[in-house]
Amino acid sequence: MQRLEEVVAFLRDRQLVLSTAESCTCGLMASLLADIPGCGQVLDSGFVVYSPPAKHRLLQVSFATIERFGLTSEQVATEMATGALHASAASLSVANTGVADDAQEDEGGTQCFAWALREAERLVSISETVKFDGDRVAIRKQAARYGLEQLPQRYAQLQGLLISQG
Repeated sequence: MQRLEEVVAFLRDRQLVLSTAESCTCGLMASLLADIPGCGQVLDSGFVVYSPPAKHRLLQVSFATIERFGLTSEQVATEMATGALHASAASLSVANTGVADDAQEDEGGTQCFAWALREAERLVSISETVKFDGDRVAIRKQAARYGLEQLPQRYAQLQGLLISQG
């Protein structure tokens, strides 16, 4: 748990407010943060958007994006992350969509993440696909921790994008 405590401290020290947008992890990221004292200072909201209509309705994920790239895609994760920023008071977001088992057409364990940062009117995002091993529960837990533990590194990358855009 020490690592997540460090993430909460990181967010607090930089006065960042987080929103999560979760599909496959189904709220685990927000729940993990809720275990950490002081999370109320850094967590604005958590969106659980499992179905395509929920992704569209709550986070403005385009049905065309879902159709073209599939539910398990960095493109969908990116629209989820930016949608979470538009639908909240957060300055930073993390999104996850993926497959936890082999029951679907996609390979089990494939998880797509996106992180987005908003500063004033500017918004930048980055995404990544990661493969985890294990059963459904293990994959979901690994994905939730990964998305959160990456926040300091991804924040630095997002800051770099803002700087490079001038």
